[in-house]
Amino acid sequence: MTAATGPAATIGGHAGGEVELIGLEKRFDDVVAVDRVDLEIASGEFFSLLGPSGCGKTTTLRLIAGFERPTGGDIRLDGASLAAVPPDRRPVNTVFQNYALFPHLNVLDNVAFGMRYQKVKRAERERRAKEALELVELGDYAKRRPHQLSGGQQQRVALARALVLRPAVLLLDEPLGALDAKIRRALRVELKALQEEVGTTFIFVTHDQEEALSMSDRIAVMHEGRVDQVGTPREIYEGPATLFVADFLGVANVMDVEVVTSDGRGCRLRVGERELRAECDFLGSGAASAVVRPERLRVLPHGESGENFIPGMIDRTIYVGSNLQVMVRLANGGLLQASVPNDGADLESHAQGAPVSVHVPPDALRILAPRG
Repeated sequence: MTAATGPAATIGGHAGGEVELIGLEKRFDDVVAVDRVDLEIASGEFFSLLGPSGCGKTTTLRLIAGFERPTGGDIRLDGASLAAVPPDRRPVNTVFQNYALFPHLNVLDNVAFGMRYQKVKRAERERRAKEALELVELGDYAKRRPHQLSGGQQQRVALARALVLRPAVLLLDEPLGALDAKIRRALRVELKALQEEVGTTFIFVTHDQEEALSMSDRIAVMHEGRVDQVGTPREIYEGPATLFVADFLGVANVMDVEVVTSDGRGCRLRVGERELRAECDFLGSGAASAVVRPERLRVLPHGESGENFIPGMIDRTIYVGSNLQVMVRLANGGLLQASVPNDGADLESHAQGAPVSVHVPPDALRILAPRG
């Protein structure tokens, strides 16, 4: 990453910011909210904790912030344990969903507020606060009150207020959740660009898969207090390690298959009476689950044949504008969903009841695990 310049050079660029969670555990009476989580988050990384409500992602964030004390394990920042460090002494800052701006202060004073407790002189507070507002493109809004700003602008003020304190790590607890969809999409782009500019480690909590995929360097998918999989957005989306990850992250076609042969480099599967080839590192044979994403399937006219073609019949087609969601009923009763780009062609070939052939690319099939 290149060195930050301008406002980013003084707002961000904190040395360090490497976070390590070692066997982290949090219990609330008989409920295990965080179950022996091990994670390594690199300095300057945009790292997301992704999962449904109750999976432990927000509790993990609160443990890092110091708002909760761990039942077991350790949290380390740049190699030093934070276990005994109170929240106000940790070099981390948190941005919440509700912004928590002071309504009686203007935007500039809101951003500068925290520096009072760092004993920063008044002139320096004002200079840094103005630079932070320039960084989030709100330099002209310094004298406004929070109620005079849109939700997206208020969120950017909250980001500036957190970044101006120069934390080693910025924790973001679903910060875009209260915004409408259009503003949320725009702020995703801005937030990722801002993180790259300041170089601060961001740990971002969300249940929104699109947010995580579009912004993160890496993602940890959490389920029932544990981490199911860690990887880049592409690794997790295209190569889910578990049925939960496949189902939670995007739309997935999950098929019951029989692994006929496997040598660690590829395998042959039986789906009903058809055999398919898959490029997989699965070892073994027997009953398993296979997953393929809808956009990787091709729906072709009936009669197309060759390797990895499955005959079927259009069960229904759903028009969603940019593409068609085509549901294909297979001979064994299974249902596959294909995403077909809307290229303006005649839709008759995707009419209900039309016979078709579905091509399943070998590299698109992922074997999850043997059942039982």
